[in-house]
Amino acid sequence: MDQWGEITAAIGRAAGLSFNLARAVPLGGGDINSAYRLEGKDGTRYFAKLNTADRRAMFAAESASLEAMANTRTVRVPRPVAYGVSSHFAFLVLEHLDLGGTGNARMLGERLAAMHRASAPEFGFALDNTIGSTPQPNGWMNEWIAFWRERRLAFQLRLAAKNGYGGKLQELGERLLDALPVYFKGYTPQPSLLHGDLWGGNHAYLRDGAPVIFDPAAYYGDREADIAMTELFGGFDSDFYSAYRAAWPLDAGYATRKTLYNLYHILNHANLFGAGYARQAQDMIQRLLIEAA
Repeated sequence: MDQWGEITAAIGRAAGLSFNLARAVPLGGGDINSAYRLEGKDGTRYFAKLNTADRRAMFAAESASLEAMANTRTVRVPRPVAYGVSSHFAFLVLEHLDLGGTGNARMLGERLAAMHRASAPEFGFALDNTIGSTPQPNGWMNEWIAFWRERRLAFQLRLAAKNGYGGKLQELGERLLDALPVYFKGYTPQPSLLHGDLWGGNHAYLRDGAPVIFDPAAYYGDREADIAMTELFGGFDSDFYSAYRAAWPLDAGYATRKTLYNLYHILNHANLFGAGYARQAQDMIQRLLIEAA
């Protein structure tokens, strides 16, 4: 059975109906995976991601992330259909959504706040996943500061050291790890279901204006981490923020903690893309340490 035959068979098993592929249309925009629109002879469509066979666990984790988010019945996500390994590739098949409408940013803010109210007994997630192509450990912990220290910042700092970013970055990073409790005085986060990688390119709108979020790196954590990332690279307008805050106001300390949360993503960018981000991370740590003094 060829590559597409194995994938369409998996779709048929998941849907309980045979899926007869008419064509697979390559789609642009993906940095990590190859993406295709699968068009059936009966007009049915699916969205498929392909990667090397050793990436099956990455797709299993993404499927679990999307299922968790979909089960909240809040903001729309593409429903996972099937994942697995064909003769040559790991694959993930998702519901195909017709994106490109004019966005209702207020609805996105309201629905994201509702999704964040989905909680868990501890911080973490059932599966480790990836942030970009970097492993993201999600082992459960009952204390948020310890989770953010060990599973997020310390993990990225160790990767940075392996990638040659030692010296001042590591020295400042160790000082920041020791200072973390300072940033949480009077604030105790609850475990909220997070998208985990909510930059502007990971949201869009259906033709009717309903918001959609996708490509998650989900876990249960402080909801401020999701909101912080929306501010890191832009792409979310003032209606989104005002609607979110009206639905669930943010603590005053968010103004400082957003730098702490975005540091994780800048360290990850340093590990993926190079020294410019390492310098930015060092500057962010220095600002945070000044705030803590």
